Amino acid sequence: MFGIYLKRELGRRKKAALVIALGLALGIALVITVNSVSAGMTQAQDKVLKSLYGLGTDMTVTKARSAPTGNSSGRPNFEFDAKSDDSDEEQSSDRVMTQGGQALKAALVTKVAEQDGVANAVGALTLNVTKVNGSFTQGKAQSTTGNSGSQGQGGPGGGSTAAPQVQGGGASFDVNSYSVAGVDVTDQTLGPLAGMEITSGKTFTAAQTNAKVAVLSKSYAKENKYKVGKTLKISGTKYTVIGIATASSNESTTDVYLPLKQAQTLADSKNKVTTIYVKATDSKQIDTVKSTIQKNISGTTVTTSADLAETVSGSLSTASNLATSVGKWLSVAVLAAAFLVAALLTSSAVSRRVREFGTLKALGWPSRRVTRQVVGESMVNGLLGGALGIGLGLAAAYAVTAISPKLTAQLGSTGGGGGMGGGPGGGPGQQSTQNTMEIALSAPVSPTTIALAVGLAVTGGLIAGAMGGWRASRMRPADALRSVS
Repeated sequence: MFGIYLKRELGRRKKAALVIALGLALGIALVITVNSVSAGMTQAQDKVLKSLYGLGTDMTVTKARSAPTGNSSGRPNFEFDAKSDDSDEEQSSDRVMTQGGQALKAALVTKVAEQDGVANAVGALTLNVTKVNGSFTQGKAQSTTGNSGSQGQGGPGGGSTAAPQVQGGGASFDVNSYSVAGVDVTDQTLGPLAGMEITSGKTFTAAQTNAKVAVLSKSYAKENKYKVGKTLKISGTKYTVIGIATASSNESTTDVYLPLKQAQTLADSKNKVTTIYVKATDSKQIDTVKSTIQKNISGTTVTTSADLAETVSGSLSTASNLATSVGKWLSVAVLAAAFLVAALLTSSAVSRRVREFGTLKALGWPSRRVTRQVVGESMVNGLLGGALGIGLGLAAAYAVTAISPKLTAQLGSTGGGGGMGGGPGGGPGQQSTQNTMEIALSAPVSPTTIALAVGLAVTGGLIAGAMGGWRASRMRPADALRSVS
């Protein structure tokens, strides 16, 4: 009886049911769209962070660089020989400097790995190489003779000889700066190379802890025309290129990867690292692990992905803030309005059915049965609205993914070592570095979002049904008689 009556009443009031369902559908569709775009923002932000500190890394341990002491300015110093002959011999000089923070003792890697909640820890040494290459051209001294007849210059004919003047000469030098990362080749699951994919050649083996081999980023290799098998020369040491790597998410912030011991030799930093990459046993306990490391290893800075995310700026950050704040509040407002409209329309429809409900009560229907009938109709409207809303929301999410709007992300780390990547450009004395990346936005829809949409549809139906059912339960048979008269 309930189903038959429900079907008949919904068939008689198709327009009213459709209006209620569409109102709920718009609110639910907006919620799905905002949630999926927010999820896409989170994924984009994760890509930015992972491209900087490698996959699997939960936090890094660094130490802020101290101010230069004595007569040291902390800037690279270049010295070239002056040539006495006329040759334009090319001269080259490399300056290798640690970057990203003050060097830490390699023994700290083991100490960090022993802390509670730490699953694994590896060390890396980040360097910046500045290469100056060019030559001097020696000038030539030339004398000039004049006939000014000046006194005291006793030459024949009263002429005078001016002092020789140097003409021509000069210098032409090219400056090239690139980043180098020394990686622990025995454990490449963490660290700068973890987020890279070898596209040509091969990666390091565990036996190459002190081998003169290198892996280059694809962009650096292409710019400088390096291929697998070629030789890369850094500060007089030749390295064989064994692999070309591409970042799995975005462009790499490191140009050259070397075995850790080779990087330490280049920088004259034996048994030193600049960054310790840490993986926690439980991703939900990262803050606890951070506190433990800071407490037990004083003087270090522990940076988590959440800390680094706060430094992300650009259109990605702006869009994320809009989706998180404005978008969610807009969804709540539209959804509340949809619930209210559904409740009012249901209540209004009940008011127009006074004769019907009054007659049913006169025939013996109890109030709870009348209420159940109204709630049942509202639940059907809510589920219909939920189905339409899910369809509209999925279509909107698919459209965002298909268009894939490009967002830029700028990530800066301050203080010469507070960041997790130690990317290029952050040498001593520099206050901040920035890496700019371009991200394609997607809008993934998770099962949780669909479940939320269904829950909202049921909630909307229950709210509308509760209000309409309460109104119907208060009607009396006498109300039906009055409406007839």
